[in-house]
Amino acid sequence: MKNQQLGGLQSAIAGVLVSLLVIFSLNAFVIINPGQAGVLSILGKAQDGALLEGIHFKPPIVSNVDIYDVTVQKYEIPAQSSTKDLQELTAKFAINFRIDSTEVVEIRRKQGSLENIVSKIIAPQTQESFKIAAARRTVEEAITKRKELKTDFDNALGERLEKYGVIILDTSVIDLTFSPEFAKAVEEKQIAEQRSQRAVYIAAEAEQEAFAEINRAKGKAEAQKLLAETLKAQGGQLVLQKEAIEAWKKGGSQMPRVLVMGNESNNSVPFLFNLSNIQD
Repeated sequence: MKNQQLGGLQSAIAGVLVSLLVIFSLNAFVIINPGQAGVLSILGKAQDGALLEGIHFKPPIVSNVDIYDVTVQKYEIPAQSSTKDLQELTAKFAINFRIDSTEVVEIRRKQGSLENIVSKIIAPQTQESFKIAAARRTVEEAITKRKELKTDFDNALGERLEKYGVIILDTSVIDLTFSPEFAKAVEEKQIAEQRSQRAVYIAAEAEQEAFAEINRAKGKAEAQKLLAETLKAQGGQLVLQKEAIEAWKKGGSQMPRVLVMGNESNNSVPFLFNLSNIQD
């Protein structure tokens, strides 16, 4: 009986030992998935060397592994600054970044969690970088040269965050506003510019019309001169007579086919004028 009890106790102890061994075995390894990096701490001290994707041994009970997401993260961060002409400029940036997987040990030691990185590192550095970019230009230049503003901001932010193990992939200006006073001034300036451009257009149009009138007058004078030279053999009076006929024609009256013109007082030779030659 005692042997049976002893055998049962030994079996129970063996079972417990096996269970503990299985638990310890399972707890002695950690799996790091793609897009992750781990930091091994033993007795509360972070160990050098990041744990990258794969399976890693860790001492049971006395160790812990902090896992960081090293895929692309996106946060929207507001910023405010004064421009070179002392105008208030407010912006909101969408920051796309990721943690450098090889720097997660230093991040664990100095910043801790991802939330701390955003609130204590990225947000204030975004503010400072925007101040640098905005101070280099007037508020009008910040609006009209938005691409240059973003370039200066990206360069300043990238340099500041690199030393913290944060890699900036892209930024977007999703909102850029300025004071109501400046908005009103911009609107008034645009209206004035539109009026000025309209005045220039009207002046140019008038100049072109005047030039056309001059050309038409020159053309008419040349035509009259040529007509006078053509009819010179018959006398300059014929020019006036032809113009009278043209006026008669434009008035809508029925024109005769042949017109005989002459002056009986000076015994001039009658002139037969075939009006069909000038019909449309």
